[in-house]
Amino acid sequence: MNFSKRDQKHNWHPYTQHKTAADFPAIVKGKDALLWDENGNEYIDAIASWWVNPFGHSNQVIADAIYKQLTTLEHVLFGGFTHNKAVELSEKLMEILPSNQKKIFYSDNGSTAVEIAIKSALQYNYNKGIKKLKIIAFEDAFHGDTFGAMAASGITFFTEAFKGSLLEVVRIPVPTNGNEDKSIKALKKLVETNEFAAFVFEPLVLGAAGMVMYQPEVLDKLITICKQNNVFTIADEVMTGFGKTGKTFACDYLEQKPDMMCLSKALTGGTIPMAITTFSQEIFDGFYDDDTNKALFHGHTFTANPTGCAAALASISLLQTDEIEANILRVNQSHLSFQEKIKLHPRVQTTRVLGVIFALEIKRESQESYYGNFRNKLYHFFIENGVILRPVGNIVYILPPYIIENQQLEKVYSTIEKALEEIF
Repeated sequence: MNFSKRDQKHNWHPYTQHKTAADFPAIVKGKDALLWDENGNEYIDAIASWWVNPFGHSNQVIADAIYKQLTTLEHVLFGGFTHNKAVELSEKLMEILPSNQKKIFYSDNGSTAVEIAIKSALQYNYNKGIKKLKIIAFEDAFHGDTFGAMAASGITFFTEAFKGSLLEVVRIPVPTNGNEDKSIKALKKLVETNEFAAFVFEPLVLGAAGMVMYQPEVLDKLITICKQNNVFTIADEVMTGFGKTGKTFACDYLEQKPDMMCLSKALTGGTIPMAITTFSQEIFDGFYDDDTNKALFHGHTFTANPTGCAAALASISLLQTDEIEANILRVNQSHLSFQEKIKLHPRVQTTRVLGVIFALEIKRESQESYYGNFRNKLYHFFIENGVILRPVGNIVYILPPYIIENQQLEKVYSTIEKALEEIF
């Protein structure tokens, strides 16, 4: 078979410099928290395959829902039609979303969910005859790779080639411990100009920045400032949504609620690409008009795909079980215990935990590049030891499937401890 060698002939992988990349393991099977490659090597998927598989691989409940849907209606266009699964999913989401969310717009992935939110904020003002063309975002944010989402992202090497082609975005400091006042003051100064349509943020955890965390109280203050100055707020819950932070959504920790939310990744339990942007009634009403030109002219061929909707309904049903709630708590407690053990290690700079998310920053004399040599050494060390982790520079994070077993978690922890001793 040798899929690993054959892969190189035609496939172009994401975030990869193929001239220097090693061969990729070819995964042929997955079950629960484990993956196996074509050579029979076993790996613990400690990042839930880019944060999408909270219920593990080859989940039977979701697979059965998909199969049943495929034998009934695999797809129908959503332009001019609807179907029962889209209706049922929207109703289910209304039960679990913050109470101010009233409308659902379906798309394909996290980037487009953010893209739709940004476009909606801009067009809402355009429809009202108001000129607001700028967006506010956090430093070091990541919101996706389409042009609007990319513009809102603050990781520069992702966007360097496209300077001058992007929407104007002004960044404020992330309100981490000690930086709260600086972030608040920066936002106040910007919104007073009346030039900004929206503030887009990853609530409580900046994922691609290295699981950087901040407190809900300061985010409440930032959202309040935006509301007082007629700036829409967009919560990018693509990573944090559906239980990752210990609550269904990170926004459930807040008193204030965003005007828009972006959902994807764990939405379908890691099975079918799908995304959702949710809106308050006020935003929808800004497009509700006798003038056809004021409609939101955005769409995707697979918008509200019935099979994806069926997968999402099954995924949400799993999330709401007592078993999964207990597993989320179990993983959180395990992370906290490991944090107590490892935080005083001489090579550990900082640690942080929220829900099923654990992050550890390794001490380095100089700042590590995102995909630098040290990061790559760590990555390959973990793979060689049967654990899938994707460090961000010198930050190692764990974000496992909720169903990961205790002994599997212990192997992940011990492998990180081993790396701290050997990768120097």
